[in-house]
Amino acid sequence: MSGTSPGMDITTLSALAEPNRMNIVQLLRSGPLAVGEIADRLGLRQPQASKHLKVLSDSGIVEVRIDANRRIYTLRPEPFQAMDSWVQSFRHLMEERFDNLDNYLRELQNKDKP
Repeated sequence: MSGTSPGMDITTLSALAEPNRMNIVQLLRSGPLAVGEIADRLGLRQPQASKHLKVLSDSGIVEVRIDANRRIYTLRPEPFQAMDSWVQSFRHLMEERFDNLDNYLRELQNKDKP
């Protein structure tokens, strides 16, 4: 794990930063798809789709199973659970900052009252 917090891997964020890979993830949210279906739906050539799927697979975001001569890709939940946990770890900090802002605005409003 290079960097962010326990369970959160920077390779997940790096893999998802590329728009085509994010589009693939969006497609796979509705269920498993073969590489050819992914390429067709996104308007990619199959070698391009395969390259992006390899990055997603290497980073643990998708898993592949072989069905005859087709490769079927499915999202893995673990990387998204780790991301959700990481984002949630900031919730307390953000709520505290919003509370402080709310208190400050109330103080300003009270100063203006006669």
